[in-house]
Amino acid sequence: MTRIVFRTSEGDDHPVEVEPGTSLMLAAISNGLDGIVGECGGSAMCATCHVYIAEEDDSRVPPRAPIEDDMLESAADEVTARSRLGCQIPVTPEMDGMVVQMPSCQY
Repeated sequence: MTRIVFRTSEGDDHPVEVEPGTSLMLAAISNGLDGIVGECGGSAMCATCHVYIAEEDDSRVPPRAPIEDDMLESAADEVTARSRLGCQIPVTPEMDGMVVQMPSCQY
């Protein structure tokens, strides 16, 4: 299992144990975390799993795909260079201990 820490916009940390291969979106939803909706079920057809990945973790996640750029245009919260769709990031053992910042809103 890989430990991922989901941080709310208020600064509250929620560590979860995640099976490698599970998307960040599914990890948050299956652990009952408010702040990640995943309305499209992980099909990269919405932006309700918008998260921020710290610059120091760039090497731990795959590069942002063009479909993410398209969908992030409809994100409810500010989109930055650190913005990603959680459904497009599969958890790997190398992510152990990584902090994923959740935006203040998804709608």
